[in-house]
Amino acid sequence: MARASLTRILDDLGGTLLEVVHGDPDRVGEVGGVVIHDAVEEPALPPAAVVLGVGLREPAGIAALLDRLRGRAGALVIRSPVPAGQRLRTAAADAGVVLLAVARGASWMQLAALLRSVLTEDGIRVEDTETLGGFPAGDLFSLANAIAAQLDAPVTIEDRGSRVLAFSGHQEEADQSRVETVLGRQVPQRYSQLLTESGVFDELYRSRRPVYVDSTGLGTESITMPRVAIAVRAGAEQLGSIWAAVHGPLSAEREAALTDAAKVVALHLLRMRAGADVGRRLRADLLSTALEGGPDAHAAVDRLGLAGTPVIVLALAMRGSQEPSGSLSEETSRETERQRIADGFAMHLAAMHPRSAVALLENHAYGLLPVDGEDSDAGERALRVAGDFLGRLGDRTDAVIGIGSCARTSAELATARHRASRTVRALRAHEDGPRAARFAEVHGWILVSELRELAIGQGDRPSGALAVLREYDERHGASLVPTLAAWLDAFGDVGAAAAALHVHPNTFRYRLRRLTEIGGIDLADPADRFAAMLALRVFKD
Repeated sequence: MARASLTRILDDLGGTLLEVVHGDPDRVGEVGGVVIHDAVEEPALPPAAVVLGVGLREPAGIAALLDRLRGRAGALVIRSPVPAGQRLRTAAADAGVVLLAVARGASWMQLAALLRSVLTEDGIRVEDTETLGGFPAGDLFSLANAIAAQLDAPVTIEDRGSRVLAFSGHQEEADQSRVETVLGRQVPQRYSQLLTESGVFDELYRSRRPVYVDSTGLGTESITMPRVAIAVRAGAEQLGSIWAAVHGPLSAEREAALTDAAKVVALHLLRMRAGADVGRRLRADLLSTALEGGPDAHAAVDRLGLAGTPVIVLALAMRGSQEPSGSLSEETSRETERQRIADGFAMHLAAMHPRSAVALLENHAYGLLPVDGEDSDAGERALRVAGDFLGRLGDRTDAVIGIGSCARTSAELATARHRASRTVRALRAHEDGPRAARFAEVHGWILVSELRELAIGQGDRPSGALAVLREYDERHGASLVPTLAAWLDAFGDVGAAAAALHVHPNTFRYRLRRLTEIGGIDLADPADRFAAMLALRVFKD
């Protein structure tokens, strides 16, 4: 799939967000992806990557990174203002890396999102050469530039929530409020509130024609230029709006051009929304095919962009019941939450490696994380990645992540997926256990969990000594089963077991004698001890 060139990126985002400090963008060609610089761990770099130098300030650190990027990256972005002096220009020239500066006030995360939207970095798209209004479907930046050329004014295309979807060049020629809007990719709250209180939004979404907004009536020094805006509609549905920073009212010809442009933008927004749904389903289908490991797995892995790349399989699920609740609203809420977390998981893995893949399959979100190095290192890194993501979620949701084995070929993916699934099921069954673990670390839990599922599925109930002791406890209000469990957990240490139950050691010894008499269990026999321990875990309450 063809990607955007660095020149195209600068045409779309340059001026307001990015400026060239040194180098020739035309020599870079197609950009393979966006990577955030990590001072601790060397990230994997796709061809001609744009590297975001987050936290880099000192010339020595920037020059050192440029040297490490020699022949591996297309551009390095650092925060403006760039340190003065010839050192960085020389380092960039020697490395063959274009040095860019991002404007003050722009968020690194917002810049990364913008770059990835231009690059269509998902890597999977429905094969489509469709054009709408003369522009490739979904290419809102080119469309914004075309509208700006017709109006001779910088333009933004925004969604219903005033989030900036695309913008034209020459935004620096507008006023301070427009610059803030573009840098933040969102109309600041104080401006939105001002437009709401002045009735601009009401008029905008009522009218079928462009609405002129006189800046003098808004009462703020940050908005010095008038605006012309028009709602973008699909039938009765409000999809968003187009905003132009102008010097005065538009002519009749330009009003007509803006009205026609709104119809074209509506087609693009609808196509993008439909394409996102289709792309998500396609990704899920490809990932499902790859993880099944059948004859089509290799082709699916190739379409995911992971052919020949070792990957670790991760499975994410929510603790708690996965059974249908019977309530449509509850099921909808749960599905929305699962999709939200899966999307966040996908973004997190993409930040770790640009060729990662995530899809929601049934109740689990499966991720493929490309790895470098030995299996042991890969597992440790995957565990850190999973822990970081769960840490970002915090207590908002009780998610767990199981980490399977490393699959070096498509034929090994089914086994890796099976191990990740088994791991996450075991983590879900242990509410007090870790939220992320590798297969080998919880293999014992997995075996017990699967034995419990097998027993429940076959309708088994406690029998033998455990059944007798439970019945006795229920009839007499005794505590023989907890006594047995405490003694086994303490490896026969009466003092430790008694302390765990908060009883005197002599009382504990008496209960121990009673349970051997009543249950007919020989605690000196290793087979009896193992059977009792296994039954207590399989048939736990």
